[in-house]
Amino acid sequence: MLTPKVQVKGAVGLALLCLLLATALPVEAIEVGELVRHIDSLWRGETSHAAMTMTVKTRRYERSMTMEAWSRGKGYSLVVIRQPIKDRGIATLKVKENIWNYLPKINRVTKVPSSMMSGSWMGSHFTNDDLVKESTFEDDYDSQLSFTGSRDGQSIYELTALPKPNAAVVWGKVVMVIDQTTLAPYNARYYDEEGTLVRTIRFDHNSVIDGRSVPLHLYLQPADKPDESTEIDYSAIEFGVPLEASFFSLQNLQQRH
Repeated sequence: MLTPKVQVKGAVGLALLCLLLATALPVEAIEVGELVRHIDSLWRGETSHAAMTMTVKTRRYERSMTMEAWSRGKGYSLVVIRQPIKDRGIATLKVKENIWNYLPKINRVTKVPSSMMSGSWMGSHFTNDDLVKESTFEDDYDSQLSFTGSRDGQSIYELTALPKPNAAVVWGKVVMVIDQTTLAPYNARYYDEEGTLVRTIRFDHNSVIDGRSVPLHLYLQPADKPDESTEIDYSAIEFGVPLEASFFSLQNLQQRH
């Protein structure tokens, strides 16, 4: 179990990080592919272990869930609800192209079809796809730098991503604004296939962990429901933890509660 604080394993000072980035990734010459891979791996690395709280606000209710999550590369992830008690042990597992949910009260495992990836996860404004990161910018989108320079006093990259042909993705377009120095995202706008804005995610409370600037707070605002939101606050996250592919099994899915 992670201790309730950010794990700074192998972290370097922010000044040193900026110096390294300025040397290795000059802002004038950054490659789109390198930027995309950085964003895809920002919260998971090669392996990761995290604790977080999700707070959901709708017109009808407000609820919070604490969760624990593990990931290994792009192909493996496991998310387990720890609190509240009534939801304890509910879990979602991804193994390559397969995704399952586990409901401990009825001891039942159900496979999540691809048609449900855009569906809400546990009544939040995040989707099943968001939680297990089934789609990635590198594999499923064609991305380009649509803006590089200063905006609102910040030096940024604006990355615009459009789905690749036949990619089974939720969004018709994603536009992400990224800080040029830290390569941490500021915000991301998600559009449907008709080009209508569906939601915006704001990223902040950055912390340098394992040499990367990681936003520990995500705030999702649905475009059509301005009074509703879903927030994720990371209380702990560490990278490079020993996790074999065998950890992400249906047996472990049912035993992690």
